[in-house]
Amino acid sequence: MKKITNAPYLPTEVDVERVSDNEAKISVYPFESGYAITLAHPIRRLLMSSSSGYAPIAIKIDNVSHEFDSIRGMLEDVTLFIINLKNIRFKIKDDLDKVEVKYSFSGQMELRGSDLDNEHIEIVTPQAHLATLNNDCKLDFSLIIHSGIGYVPSEDIREIVGKDYIPLDVFFAPVKKVTYNIEKMLVEDNPNYEKIVFNIVTDGQIDSIKAFENAINTMYKQMSVFNKVFSLVQEEIVVTQDEGPDLDNLIGKIDDLNLSVRSFNSLNKVKIEYIGELVLMGATAVQEIKNLGKKSFDEISTKLSDLGYPLTSTLDSDLEALLSKKLEQLKS
Repeated sequence: MKKITNAPYLPTEVDVERVSDNEAKISVYPFESGYAITLAHPIRRLLMSSSSGYAPIAIKIDNVSHEFDSIRGMLEDVTLFIINLKNIRFKIKDDLDKVEVKYSFSGQMELRGSDLDNEHIEIVTPQAHLATLNNDCKLDFSLIIHSGIGYVPSEDIREIVGKDYIPLDVFFAPVKKVTYNIEKMLVEDNPNYEKIVFNIVTDGQIDSIKAFENAINTMYKQMSVFNKVFSLVQEEIVVTQDEGPDLDNLIGKIDDLNLSVRSFNSLNKVKIEYIGELVLMGATAVQEIKNLGKKSFDEISTKLSDLGYPLTSTLDSDLEALLSKKLEQLKS
């Protein structure tokens, strides 16, 4: 029997399946006919275009003035060396956006990605080939590794790194492939509802599930501009004293969150000691903490959500009063 409705059916289910370390399958359903593709395509675009990754943006090689030069004792010329370098995937440690690293190699060896791993960066593709050196070779070079999104041509990089470095064309995107299928499904005897099944594959710089989460957050933030003019529906999460973790978690030290060094130091500098202080501050106040970057904010937000107290939530008034009093006692 046909029904008259006043609003489209809202999907209620999300299934997350980790296929491998770098691959995930995410299913969302049920959608009314036509709504699945409306969401699926922009989410795929965001995954491919706005996922942040790391890449070398410039290189300086001793005794080399341009990318068409050659190096004594190295099988590859500089052009091929740079091509091989671009196939190596990096991750900067300690939540930094930029780092300069220096390397020195000599003697006979096959240089691989794993040889570039150090205290500043992690190599995601350790087996990737970089160069073949013989006994006469001495190879000294420096790299500038940067975080970013999308593609940046070398012409734009040149203005950033200066004349001593050879600028590189950079493709930051850590998401290698995103596909989606729209499947029919049955809801209340209606076979025309739909399910989106996403398949996300990354290069290892970012977890595939985290990449999907970041894309959804980007979509929300892009849409939030309309809040300036229109009253958009926002469901507020209210955490009561009987829901989620107990007060002991909220009066735990921020050390318990196992934050990165950069995030911890940013909070420590403004004398935030307890988890409950962050929850009481809320998202806007936490974002305004001095020297707290986007990555640190996202890390803190994720940790608190995992604990059961997202920064977008509002505590029950009784729990808030109890927590405020307890924190006041602890910090006095």
